[in-house]
Amino acid sequence: QVQLVESGGGLVQAGGSLKLSCAVSGNTFSINVFNWFRQTPEKQRQLVASISSEGRTNYADSVKGRFTISRDNAASTVYLQMNSLKSEDTAIYYCNVFLRSGHAYWGQGTQVTVSS
Repeated sequence: QVQLVESGGGLVQAGGSLKLSCAVSGNTFSINVFNWFRQTPEKQRQLVASISSEGRTNYADSVKGRFTISRDNAASTVYLQMNSLKSEDTAIYYCNVFLRSGHAYWGQGTQVTVSS
């Protein structure tokens, strides 16, 4: 079992920044990859960024150069730094992990709203 709790969402003007946090607890040593997804009512859930247990990162093309995923092992927290935000970044952002077993766990989501 893994528990994920997101925080840091909110309302920001276009061009601004937000930093999302995901507190991870439980069976953390079995985690293979940490992800941030986002979803809007109009679109399917989209993978935004990921970081593997070895520290390799990957980003959706739409956020490359603007978003940075990082991990603080000591604090068991995964972050998503979002800069140069655009109105199309408005979504509910979800923290997700996949275990080496293939099981997946999700946080409850945090709303990010970018006003133009």
